[in-house]
Amino acid sequence: MWLYLVALLALYFLRRWYRERQTVGNLPDKHVFITGCDSGFGYLLAKQLDGRGLRVLAACLTEQGGAERLREATSGRLQTAILDVTRSDNIAAATAWVKGQVGDRGLWGLVNNAGIGVPTAPNEWLSKADFVKVLDVNLIGLIEVTLSLLPLVRRARGRVVNVASVMGRLTVFGGGYCPTKYGVEAFSDSLRRELRDFGVKVSIIEPGGFRTQILDLQLVRKSLEQVWSCASANVKEAYGQQYFESYFEKFKELLSTISPNLHLVTDAMEHALTAQHPRTRYSCGWDAKLLYLPVSYLPTSWADYLLTRSMPKPAQGI
Repeated sequence: MWLYLVALLALYFLRRWYRERQTVGNLPDKHVFITGCDSGFGYLLAKQLDGRGLRVLAACLTEQGGAERLREATSGRLQTAILDVTRSDNIAAATAWVKGQVGDRGLWGLVNNAGIGVPTAPNEWLSKADFVKVLDVNLIGLIEVTLSLLPLVRRARGRVVNVASVMGRLTVFGGGYCPTKYGVEAFSDSLRRELRDFGVKVSIIEPGGFRTQILDLQLVRKSLEQVWSCASANVKEAYGQQYFESYFEKFKELLSTISPNLHLVTDAMEHALTAQHPRTRYSCGWDAKLLYLPVSYLPTSWADYLLTRSMPKPAQGI
């Protein structure tokens, strides 16, 4: 009996390995639009796909620090545009530009990578504006970009690749980041089912912790200090200054363990765009595979204990 089960598992993984090695053809004729190419995953993916011969349309937030630097590091095939995903007029202009670039062929790939991580802090320290700032970039901007470009993706029977996070499965800290990633997961799931009959495939990238600009330690510290300074007297009294310092130290400890190997994520993105049979979800990093995702399946009380047992205690806590 066990032998049959082992044989079935071996056949399953062998078939999966074979299917995932099959790639689509005519890559030099395919256009891919990527948001958030100033740094991190977007910057590296743009270079990576350009090296594979695809026609990369890279959207950056800035010209000098983003688009110009990327053009210097890539071939003449790569084209850049300036895009703030929180501005509808920017998105409309980028959509018209992409349409002019791809013509009747349509857009093979859309990679929604643009995102921010701060402000992040215990929820009670934050204001509605703090949440909206992150929501506008990570979720609302992603949705508007997708809806604007979907007709071009449908024409090419192409791919949509949305960058979520393991924090879209398991909330580890407060603020708008985790809710936006839960939202990306939900939006991507509905989109995948709706577009199946059009031949469009939707993949979700779920990275663990990686050393990108949105997790810069100085940026996190500055954001926390700003949020704490704006917190009410009642909140400061309830949590205490020691909690603030300990909370930052825990964040610092977490950031010290994250991976510098961004290729684990960009390789997954590349596979989602170039494989004949892309995965629905790509979990990237050992922390995602061995810690966050397994904990997300535990009973809630167990997960709560594991995630809070080493956290600092507020001044007026029980």
